[in-house]
Amino acid sequence: MQTPEFDVQTAHRFFAADCFNKTWDYLEKHERTPEENLAMISSSHASFWHWKQFEEHTPLNISIAYWQLSRVYAVTSQPRLALSFASLCLKVSQKNQLGPFYMAYAYEALARASAVADKPEEAATWLEHAKKIVESELEGDEKQQLQTDLNTI
Repeated sequence: MQTPEFDVQTAHRFFAADCFNKTWDYLEKHERTPEENLAMISSSHASFWHWKQFEEHTPLNISIAYWQLSRVYAVTSQPRLALSFASLCLKVSQKNQLGPFYMAYAYEALARASAVADKPEEAATWLEHAKKIVESELEGDEKQQLQTDLNTI
């Protein structure tokens, strides 16, 4: 295998973030075509893959990647996959004792995925976990951002 003329680790870091941002652009669209949904799913998986290849990735990078994959599958009405990635997000967040903002987003992902899966009791439970963190541990922009997202479930 030939050695590329660029730093591979820098490339992985770049593409992880770039694909994440491309996915976010799709998520912010109110209406997407089927082709855009497929591109959104692909870019989210590409972001995750590049994070995993980046040798200096952190549990936070992986938690956020799982969260985004869950959101992508929730908005494309694929509850099984949304729940699977939300569960992985929570597992990584708990195992690595990530901060309250990231724990709350793990619960947000589970609430959203449960709602899409037509499991209202589970959605309400996860939503309550997230709201407790919002009310007691978050301030400023983090609090506002999470409240806004929770209100869309």
